[in-house]
Amino acid sequence: MTRIVYLNGDYMPDHEAKISIFDRAVNFGDAIYDVAGVLDGKLIDFEHHMQRYFSSLQKLQIESPLTQDEILQAFRRLVELNHVAEGLVYMQVTRGVAERDFVWPQGIKPNIFMFTQEKQADENDAGRDGIRLSSAPDIRWARRDIKSVNLLGQVLAKQAAHEAGAYEALLVDDDGYVTECGSTSFFMVRGNEILTRPLTNDILPGVTRRAIIALCASNDLKLNETRFTLEQALSADEAFISGASSYVLPVINIDGHELSRGKPGELTRQLREIYLEHVRASLI
Repeated sequence: MTRIVYLNGDYMPDHEAKISIFDRAVNFGDAIYDVAGVLDGKLIDFEHHMQRYFSSLQKLQIESPLTQDEILQAFRRLVELNHVAEGLVYMQVTRGVAERDFVWPQGIKPNIFMFTQEKQADENDAGRDGIRLSSAPDIRWARRDIKSVNLLGQVLAKQAAHEAGAYEALLVDDDGYVTECGSTSFFMVRGNEILTRPLTNDILPGVTRRAIIALCASNDLKLNETRFTLEQALSADEAFISGASSYVLPVINIDGHELSRGKPGELTRQLREIYLEHVRASLI
């Protein structure tokens, strides 16, 4: 079945969508993206995704081709046209087309495209049984707070994790501290305390991460934003990851080290239920 995508104001079959080989996203990775989850045919946490979207554009000095209301309309239209009940909407904005030069010209016009992907994350094996992580050096560029399309570091880490039989890569900085995962945020549990790395330029400001932190506060769950080492993560009582298209997934093994007796931990299961309840109450 043909998927309908969005490109610069037009809806079209996916095979008809084209961008120039001179687009700066192609030549320099000069672009940003964002991903909003879809559940029950509606959007998850759209407002906070937009806050991050406009922040990333501002940091790269790219003007948004669309207003927030126009993006919401386009997202909803794509979900409707492609009959997506659960999955995601991906949006990318490039600086635009120009002769290849590191310095961008004045007045360049951004390009914008969007597409949907179907993905079941509410009830799946990973959510029920837990996942395995494989650690990898964090070799990404320093401005990880910007959701840019420069993802080669993540690609290499996630491919290595896949080849090791793991679901996701756990990234570790040069000092031995965990940053986050290849495309998700990471949390560990020690006793009755949930730990996650503080929000700086070292990690992406995950929208699901933000929701989880707020939900911990409103449900009297102790959470501490602090650095911790890979060794500390390997001895955690529980661990989990979060993301727009994965929600909350329990981690049961890191680098062959079993966590929570190889089963999803009690606090993780509780937080997954709290998060999904919150999501369903706030869909738009």
